[in-house]
Amino acid sequence: MIFSLLVTIMLAVGPVAASAATAPQQIIYPRPESEHDSRYLYDWEVLRMALEKTRASFGPYELHQAAQYMSPARVTAEAAGPGPINLFVRATSVQLEQQFRPVRIPVDRGLIGYRLLLVRNEDLPRFAGVDTLDQLRRFRIGQGKGWVDVGILQAAGFKVVEGNNYDGLFSMLTVKRFDALSRSVDEALREYDERHEQVGFEVEPSLALYYPLARYFFTRRDAEGEVLARRLEAGLEAMVQDGSLQALFMTYKGPLIKRSGLAQRRLFRIPNPSLPPETPLARSELWYRPQESAGKH
Repeated sequence: MIFSLLVTIMLAVGPVAASAATAPQQIIYPRPESEHDSRYLYDWEVLRMALEKTRASFGPYELHQAAQYMSPARVTAEAAGPGPINLFVRATSVQLEQQFRPVRIPVDRGLIGYRLLLVRNEDLPRFAGVDTLDQLRRFRIGQGKGWVDVGILQAAGFKVVEGNNYDGLFSMLTVKRFDALSRSVDEALREYDERHEQVGFEVEPSLALYYPLARYFFTRRDAEGEVLARRLEAGLEAMVQDGSLQALFMTYKGPLIKRSGLAQRRLFRIPNPSLPPETPLARSELWYRPQESAGKH
């Protein structure tokens, strides 16, 4: 029913877009924080596919990346105007959805909510002895400044240490500013591959943390942003229906999920008090679900 409604909206808006076929829709998305930051490659592939799925109904587009590397705070400021960025991807929160227009289809199918821990090599035995959530709370957890995860972890009783920039978090782990860096399943394995030889850390092999969280595309809350958001909703819904979103997800994320052994880990669940009530948790087709493990807590 939701998909049918969006198709109706798409068809209604389509003729307007088609009449402007000589003026391609301009989409400018952020450059990451540094040249070593590969977190968003999958997201932009999803974006391109969603735009292609809607080319016939919404018309041509031009997709550009911003010229400068920038922090999440800078991205938000630029996207709010009058900067050139008119779309970004981010883990959602009530505050973010009030400021920007969310496209409420999880880009990474909620995988960001499944968290692994990057720890120093010598600390692996300390984490191996963790059997309860209270024991896990004894460790200081590193996060980036302003990340939505900070409030989630603090509300669950964790002591969180924030770093000012993404690259610096790995150095902070090495010099013992905190005990573990909490990262999503795919981020943890990719960052290990990219950085462990220079920094010296391991992916803790037995534990995982989970809280419900969605990463969405966000646009500005203006007429232009609304048209772009509707286009992305139509494109992403089409991808969900024809299976191409799931296929792209498994191409990019599947090998890392398998390698993580997520279903066999001791999984600790905590709530997400910042999750907006409009989050489509009831739509099971939008979310990745690992095999239920015996170590659920």
